[in-house]
Amino acid sequence: MWRHRARPRPDWERIVTEQGLIFPTTDKPDGTKVPYWNEAAWYELTMDEVELLESSTEELWAMCVDAAGHMAATMTDQRLGLPPGTLALVRESIAREDPAVYARFDLAYGADGSVKMLEVNGDTPTGLVETGVAQWRWIEDVMTDIDQWNSVHDRLVNCWRRLLNFGALGDGRVHFLYDLGEEGSYDGGEMEMTVTYLMDCAIQAGVTALAQPIAEVGWNPDAREFRDVHDQPIRTAFKLYPWEEMLGEDFGRLVVDRAERQPVRWFEPPWKVLLSTKAILPVLWERNPGHRLLLPAYFDEPRDLEEWVAKPLHGREGDNIRIHLADGYETRMPGVYGEEGFVYQGYTQLPVYEGNHVVLGSWIVDGQAAGMIVRESDGPVTDYFSRVVPHAISDALSPDDAQVQAWILDRVSADAPRLPPA
Repeated sequence: MWRHRARPRPDWERIVTEQGLIFPTTDKPDGTKVPYWNEAAWYELTMDEVELLESSTEELWAMCVDAAGHMAATMTDQRLGLPPGTLALVRESIAREDPAVYARFDLAYGADGSVKMLEVNGDTPTGLVETGVAQWRWIEDVMTDIDQWNSVHDRLVNCWRRLLNFGALGDGRVHFLYDLGEEGSYDGGEMEMTVTYLMDCAIQAGVTALAQPIAEVGWNPDAREFRDVHDQPIRTAFKLYPWEEMLGEDFGRLVVDRAERQPVRWFEPPWKVLLSTKAILPVLWERNPGHRLLLPAYFDEPRDLEEWVAKPLHGREGDNIRIHLADGYETRMPGVYGEEGFVYQGYTQLPVYEGNHVVLGSWIVDGQAAGMIVRESDGPVTDYFSRVVPHAISDALSPDDAQVQAWILDRVSADAPRLPPA
């Protein structure tokens, strides 16, 4: 993989904003702005590298599905820092084999060709608009004939169509719910933007979609059902809101207590909470010791690790991360997480290109590897001020529509991993 400098398209902020990426820059505490979408550079990969990352992503996905079943069968809510009753919902979700839509792995891709999983966000991943729209439209404008590892949009549409055709969406009407945050914690529209894009993909697949803030969902005690802003029942819902937060709140307790007459079908389903907690990292290591794609990880203490990263079980955006190196170097990120407990993961140095520390976000959509996004940061922690940079495959030509459809219908792995009994 190589980093190249590039001349941004004239008026690039307007272009990506009109494409749906509503925050092309990030405001810093001192009032200055830094690019969030950074097309002053691009990354070059070869097809061999893409095939390695693709197969690694699907192998990691299979291990995570296996780990989720193991965690549901052997662990407790308290051990995982989850609201009481969460794992009971998870076990029911696994028993029903609830389908899921997407997830994102964060990977360290070393110059020696090594791939290491840093973590997986299986419940509320963001970055879809950046990957599926802004990045794809960039290559269409800048490198017309060159390919990109990016079938995110086509696979999302195909996923919603498959769910609709197989009856997983009930009457085909889905509420898309997003979090606007509490006063003073508005995220600049990231959740709303991501949900709107997912809703657009679902509409293209034939789904009837409605969107609203999750805080405006109501409860009708007589009908024992959740209602939308038009006082209509919610039967199927996609939520961009963490399960571990939702189930600890009053409305979420109605789900835990089975208060609904007809339970809502949720996307992502309850079992995906196990692919959101960092607790999956030591479980993966325990079940696959020494695996080439994993870093050693343990609950509660670093054990024999000389260099490690402490991660809160439910941390986000790099908050409360602590890095400890053998030479005594330490860095701690501020934040509100940690009371739920920590895991300790072996430290691996991120590749650095022209001073930028690089993490690859590798997508799974409908159980298949779907593409990647590159994020750069100033330091070893990928935080709120990281930048998104597009990429291209230098030895692959842009496919036609027929080839894209053939790829979507064909699996990289021979068989789709299935959840083991909880």
